[in-house]
Amino acid sequence: QVQLVQSGGGLAQAGDSLRLSCAASGRTLKSFNVGWFRQAPGKEREFVGVQWWSGSSSHYADSVEGRFTISSDSAKNTVYLQMDDLRPEDTAVYYCAADLKFSMSTEAHVYNFWGQGTQVTVSS
Repeated sequence: QVQLVQSGGGLAQAGDSLRLSCAASGRTLKSFNVGWFRQAPGKEREFVGVQWWSGSSSHYADSVEGRFTISSDSAKNTVYLQMDDLRPEDTAVYYCAADLKFSMSTEAHVYNFWGQGTQVTVSS
């Protein structure tokens, strides 16, 4: 079992930065990859990015490439999503998720455990 508790998010203006946190318990970060997804109202959940457990590799959706960065702190067993140069189209509920099979997948159904989600709202 992996429990993921998210924090951060909130309201921002276009061009601002926010950082989301995803604190894991039950297993160490060495036990899984962490992906980030988001879901806007009326839309399907979409892939944002994923990082290899060691932090040695990451992959991002084209829509956030160069603006969003995933990092981790093993001492805190926490993964972060740094979001810079936010845009109104980034408005969504953001989720972190654990992939115990280390697939680096962009598909939500692959992920085994999910955080509770956190709202990010960006105004123009």
